[in-house]
Amino acid sequence: MLVECYDEKGAEVYEMIIKQIFQDLVLGPSVQDLRAFINPDGPVFVLVIKMKKTSSVTKLEDVAKLSYKKEEDVTDIFVENENFLPNILKKLWFMYSREDIYQPTRYNIELQGNQLDLHDMVVDNPQSNLQRRIYDAIFRILPEGFKIIKDLSKGDIISVVATDELIQDQWIEKAHEYMDEL
Repeated sequence: MLVECYDEKGAEVYEMIIKQIFQDLVLGPSVQDLRAFINPDGPVFVLVIKMKKTSSVTKLEDVAKLSYKKEEDVTDIFVENENFLPNILKKLWFMYSREDIYQPTRYNIELQGNQLDLHDMVVDNPQSNLQRRIYDAIFRILPEGFKIIKDLSKGDIISVVATDELIQDQWIEKAHEYMDEL
């Protein structure tokens, strides 16, 4: 972790804030490295975070069995891993509607028609979940009032430039320097 600031005490305080927020959100083990640049006179805040690799996505076919009952024109989904049930229902409710989804038992879900193509539906994406948690941390870390934000994130690197004025090219360059370092 590197926190740069023209004010040495300010750098120490922000390093402490970042560590505390990461500890509160249990993000420490998920982050490989971090760079921050703070200039209160600028005013600018640049934060670049490299995430560690996560496990791969979980598809519906990984946690459930799908079968089509032709005589009833119903697709039956039997959920084998209960931990993913809330995610499965949430995705199905978004794709269809709650009225179109029948759940006769805790682990069984029925849909009208042949819906076997749902086997590829992503029910959990750890990379996306980690990104969401890191963005939550970033918005807690950013100084209050820094409402102008430019997201330069790419791949497993999350990069944000924030200010309360117009974003200057030199700040974007600083973010790109940090991204190249990571």
